[in-house]
Amino acid sequence: MVTAGLRELLVRYKAIEFGDFTLASGAKSTYYIDVKSAVTHPDLLAAVAKEVTRTYDFDVIAGVAVGGVPLAVAVSLASKKSFAIIRSSEKGHGKKDRIIGDVHGKNVLLIEDVTTSGGSALYGIEILRAAGARADRVVTVVDREQGAGQMLHEHGVEVIPLVRVSELLKSRDF
Repeated sequence: MVTAGLRELLVRYKAIEFGDFTLASGAKSTYYIDVKSAVTHPDLLAAVAKEVTRTYDFDVIAGVAVGGVPLAVAVSLASKKSFAIIRSSEKGHGKKDRIIGDVHGKNVLLIEDVTTSGGSALYGIEILRAAGARADRVVTVVDREQGAGQMLHEHGVEVIPLVRVSELLKSRDF
């Protein structure tokens, strides 16, 4: 788990908002975790990249488009290791690849902005595995603690949250 500094940056850059929201999973929520917008601030993006680079071993860092891409790029720059982008769907033209980057035979760490049900992370892991990658870990900036960890565990995947939503809600300085 990460230092309070990352939580403070998430709060400062309004990664949590309150209201009535429908999540990508279809679930309703009284708060929204918007890491995509928050990491447009370079100090938060750099803090995430530094933590991942300092803590985890991998050959390639991968992110599912859209939310995982800036995170993967930042970690790649900080670690000096390659990154891969997992498309949200197959293209109908060109090479039609679902992955941009070389992952075959490599130890790939998937990075996500937020995990809720784990569907996006599982999609990414399955695409990576189908491409011949060794992929069994997902680092998420914020885990909403709504089942992603359990569901992914059932598929042989470890979810590693940098921040849990319960920790973010405790620091209610927003």
